[in-house]
Amino acid sequence: MKSTKSASAMIREKLKHPIIDSDGHTAEFEPVLFDYLRDVGGSRAVDRLMALPDSPFVFRWYKMSPQERRDHRQTRPHFWVHPAANTLDRATSSLPKLLYERLDEMGLDFTIIYPSIGLFLLHLADDELRGAACRALNKLHADTFGEFADRMTPVAVVPMHSPAEAMAELEYSVSTLGLKAALMPSYVRRPIAAAMRRSADAGHNASWLDVIGLDSEYDYDPVWEKCLALKIAPTFHSGSVGLFTRTSISNFTYNHIGHFAAAGEAICKALFFGGVTRRFPGLTFSFLEGGAAWGCTLLADLVGHWEKHNAEIAQRYSPATLDQTLIERLFRDYSPPAYHGRMPYATELRSNLLWGRDEKPEDIDEWALCGVRRKEDIRNLFSNFFFGCEGDDPMTALAFDTRKNAFGARLNVLYSSDLGHYDLPDMRDAAKEAWELVEHGLITEPDFRDLVFTNPVSAKTRVNSDFFAGTIVEDAVAQLLNEYRPRALAGP
Repeated sequence: MKSTKSASAMIREKLKHPIIDSDGHTAEFEPVLFDYLRDVGGSRAVDRLMALPDSPFVFRWYKMSPQERRDHRQTRPHFWVHPAANTLDRATSSLPKLLYERLDEMGLDFTIIYPSIGLFLLHLADDELRGAACRALNKLHADTFGEFADRMTPVAVVPMHSPAEAMAELEYSVSTLGLKAALMPSYVRRPIAAAMRRSADAGHNASWLDVIGLDSEYDYDPVWEKCLALKIAPTFHSGSVGLFTRTSISNFTYNHIGHFAAAGEAICKALFFGGVTRRFPGLTFSFLEGGAAWGCTLLADLVGHWEKHNAEIAQRYSPATLDQTLIERLFRDYSPPAYHGRMPYATELRSNLLWGRDEKPEDIDEWALCGVRRKEDIRNLFSNFFFGCEGDDPMTALAFDTRKNAFGARLNVLYSSDLGHYDLPDMRDAAKEAWELVEHGLITEPDFRDLVFTNPVSAKTRVNSDFFAGTIVEDAVAQLLNEYRPRALAGP
């Protein structure tokens, strides 16, 4: 008799370890979310949210003519997010009980659930509504997922426009709601002060991205201290559609390619250069759905830039090191006719690009905040970063390529099913998609174990040793922690 088990279920049966999904998604059921929002933010809160220009419920692009889209440079939004071709999957993405019943079919033991609408609520410009909307969503998810805590846990949505609002929502979500994971934005969009002084309209259109860890409007160290106190490992899952070069008014796929990776890289670099991993070595930081390739590239770039751009090396390029007598003689002896008699020339005419300017030593030591004094320091500081990879991403294999990665490193990658979203068209293929990396010879079975079990456990238990207590993977996690000492970007 032909088996009715899914391919994912049969793969899971063969394994001697659990599969932990670090990034599932729920499709928020709007009528109930709105009830919670009215309860938190008042009777008019929903109407106000729907009227916001950056509301995730009303994309302005659809109300504009083609010419208006050009005039406003209105970015083309995603046309569909959730899988509608499979009605069961579409319902599953909104119904925690149905998702719970189907996890075995997906080959998953445990999943951490992220929002969909909530990814946008974090970035609302309206301070009052942003806080109310995030609080409402957290209360809703705590209520609806709570009875299924042995196999899945929802994240708290934590806005970061100021340290005060972040710490307030962290405290409430953990201490009152009992949530144990958190989603934070990768950046905060802020008006440029000089433009605001000219006019409010100019300030609305002229903004900069505060990437929280470096050159921020605020000191966010109190937030990281609060995370340690509450045993929360910060996770970032912001998109960058509409930012940088991802601003096509007609082609969403153009905007979509690489957008999670770009947002993840931005805050990852900021946390690194801002010295956050130096000051808070007990925290882990995860960047979801951008894959591993950018992490491998960033590690290599950090090493390469240290070798060429550390403060000691940079001093060698100071214009003060030039032999003025020699350079003037060379220009005199080798100049084409047009140059004759033009050297030396006035200092005020010399461009910064060609000749540089005097710099203060402290201004060129860009590694001071992160305390890097030797190349190996980079590896140690980088080991607290974790990179979410979708199951069908073949570039995940780069994370395990010790021949190519700096220091012969194996990056900390996390399996991210993206269940509930378009990128996983059939939820029954969750584990199957990830296992194809092994079937295609891109990674080994031990690599797969790190991807779906060892690294997800490390990402959470370094900060909260009891994260998996009371779950069906509790015993397997305890055994793993007894036999495994988390390695810092271990080599071969």
